[in-house]
Amino acid sequence: MSASTTPSSRPAVTEREAREVAEAAREQHWRKPSFAKELFLGRFRLDLIHPHPLPADEAAQRGEEFLAKLRDFVETKVDGGLIEREARIPDEVIDGLKDLGAFGMKIDTKYGGLGLGQVYYNKALALAGSASPAIGVLLSAHQSIGVPQPLKLFGTQEQRERFLPRCARTDISAFLLTEPDVGSDPARLATTAVPDGDDYVLDGVKLWTTNGVVADLLVVMARVPRSEGHRGGITAFVVETNAPGVTVENRNAFMGLRGIENGVTRFHQVRVPAANRVGEEGQGLKIALTTLNTGRLSLPASCVAAGKWCLKIAREWSAAREQWGKPVAHHEAVGSKISFIAATTFALEAVTDLASQMADEDRNDIRIEGALAKLYASEMAWTMADELVQIRGGRGFETADSLRARGERGVPAEQLLRDLRINRIFEGSTEIMHLLIAREAVDAHLSVAGDLIDPEKSLGDKARAGANAGVFYAKWLPKLVAGPGQLPASYGEFKHDVDLSGHLRYVERTARKLARSTFYAMSRWQGRMESKQGFLGRIVDIGAELFAMSASCVRAELLRSQGDHGREAYQLADVFCRQARIRIEELFTRLWTNTDDLDRKVVKGVLSGTYEWLEQGIVDPSGEGPWIADATPGPSQKENVHRPIR
Repeated sequence: MSASTTPSSRPAVTEREAREVAEAAREQHWRKPSFAKELFLGRFRLDLIHPHPLPADEAAQRGEEFLAKLRDFVETKVDGGLIEREARIPDEVIDGLKDLGAFGMKIDTKYGGLGLGQVYYNKALALAGSASPAIGVLLSAHQSIGVPQPLKLFGTQEQRERFLPRCARTDISAFLLTEPDVGSDPARLATTAVPDGDDYVLDGVKLWTTNGVVADLLVVMARVPRSEGHRGGITAFVVETNAPGVTVENRNAFMGLRGIENGVTRFHQVRVPAANRVGEEGQGLKIALTTLNTGRLSLPASCVAAGKWCLKIAREWSAAREQWGKPVAHHEAVGSKISFIAATTFALEAVTDLASQMADEDRNDIRIEGALAKLYASEMAWTMADELVQIRGGRGFETADSLRARGERGVPAEQLLRDLRINRIFEGSTEIMHLLIAREAVDAHLSVAGDLIDPEKSLGDKARAGANAGVFYAKWLPKLVAGPGQLPASYGEFKHDVDLSGHLRYVERTARKLARSTFYAMSRWQGRMESKQGFLGRIVDIGAELFAMSASCVRAELLRSQGDHGREAYQLADVFCRQARIRIEELFTRLWTNTDDLDRKVVKGVLSGTYEWLEQGIVDPSGEGPWIADATPGPSQKENVHRPIR
């Protein structure tokens, strides 16, 4: 692909080619154990998460000291309502966060950072995000997926010494992958980086560049063409935003997170030194996916903060608001919502803290756990916020400013709903996360039997795959018949005033049932399995519920052993597990009883115009213009709205 490639002349990418690009980018091997991977295979490895891992004393002390400073700052210096009204974080707030070291939370102390682990980094994001979600996003985009994390994992020592001190104290970074016509299908990436001597020449347009409007440093994914001496492929580069040819063409506005600095960035003949290439040519997507393994954990942290706030407001409001002679909390229709919010908040914190501590220990492969945490937290937090709006009634739909103007407490419930909605989309939409997790969950099956269902494999390949599959399934399938979940005394250490052992036995039994269902589906659909996205999504959702149940029970036992609200934690874990079991049973029913086939027929009819008559009787308020903006490489025709903060 040359620098002159236009959207209309993009090379056609087949479904298989797109899948091969994504497959090449994922980690191919499992070098460490994975609780979630084992769960999907029907093996409940409680020993991998229990006893609950804990941060070292020194790390905990350093983390708590920073949290105290951060709390004082956000309580005294941050006005969340002002950020919402003006759709901008004041420069002095950003400068204050820099002085505090908040931009270097995950950066090693030898580079000027605070050296916090994932656990306390997430606690800090939750705290800052509760004051203003835009601040949480600013800090997270900079450290979770911006320059620091890719350099920590893949950068050279020289790159770390050159860039990390800047990222720790003065510079803001952003991560640029998405393009106007490229979302979750990186095979169609159009931005190019053409080798030219000791440089690469960068051309292209990037969309939804969170932090991009104010960033000093960018991680940019671009396609290097294959040539002599260059293997080519999607490659990562660190780019200075003030380099000639870099133009921030637009600051985007959204329904929520109004204070974030998200834009459109154009690169025209931007010279990037080869020394700024991160990793090898062709490693860009692997770098992005590996970075996201832990980077995604920042999003559940914000969801935990949202759940805690929902619970606080629901408690205070439902006790004060009376209807029909008693507080609305005592009406079952409202009380059930409060119970759901309380139990789910406990579970989300359990999932997030467990996955974060596992990331810090680096003893387990958490690629599935991190993805499950992101998927589950984003969906459940949205539901909790929606329930809070319902509990608040008309006041939930009213803005905080309007409430204050007429003399009531300014509770931004509707803002929370708007702010949380994006979590189900960015860093991997729910639909993409379902497919990503499903691919990892069936990895063991594809490793031994993948060639059997690949239409392009030879008869010899299929024969060898059949032999390998026979050996694997002869050992694996019998283990799915019985297990500790059928023994009444199993997991007895979780039986106290409230008995959680039954929930863990349920998890063990259900994990085996889930694995049997997956095997049956693969046997039934074979090569068509990948198109059964509805089925795969439900399989993943069941796994997510089982992971959340496990994390909740383990966290409850940890708190009990520490004498820290243990009885109450057991109660919350019990309620959550009972609610989760109801959702799981419904999902199992929907595995085989659903409208998936009918839905596909209706979709064909919609796209062919069969139901176009149903759209009559309205006017369309949408403006004129193309569905996807032109991203033809070339010099910018717009004013540069880049706004560095110094």
